[in-house]
Amino acid sequence: MPATEYSFLTHWTVPGTCAEVYDVLYDGTSLPRWWPSVYLETTIVNQGGPDGVGASMDLFTKGWLPYTLRWRSTITEVNRPDGFSLAAAGDLTGRGEWQLAQKSEDEVEILFDWRVRADKPILQSLSWLCRPVFSANHRWAMNRGEESLKLELQRRRALDEAARAAIPPPPQPTFWKPST
Repeated sequence: MPATEYSFLTHWTVPGTCAEVYDVLYDGTSLPRWWPSVYLETTIVNQGGPDGVGASMDLFTKGWLPYTLRWRSTITEVNRPDGFSLAAAGDLTGRGEWQLAQKSEDEVEILFDWRVRADKPILQSLSWLCRPVFSANHRWAMNRGEESLKLELQRRRALDEAARAAIPPPPQPTFWKPST
């Protein structure tokens, strides 16, 4: 595998149903609210067809390292509530696939298969040296995602505003938050 190509397989287990998890993950406009440690800004580019295929949005993201990524996510396949696939273009180019499976009545297994090439110039030039650090940055981001998703599912299931207010906020961006 060339130094600028990355393949990540992330596994999460969260409380809920596939439909609940799908609704959270698929709604890209809500990412900065519930996963703010990674998703700084999202902008809808295209609504896509009736099934959601072709929907695209521009994303401004980061991890714990002091760089940001600008890329476009386009939905290429929808299989509600079992998952969806997307194409990435921009600072990252490749594909991602979310797969959801009901593990038990109240628990969902999530698998995210992310295969991308780093096209941002600084990542291209440093991948040969910093590949382990860039990979650790991805794992950090996905760990924040699992934590944030669990909190978002709790918020959505809260019975009233008092219960919702008692749920802690999601992890915030690291010490360095760029201006958009």
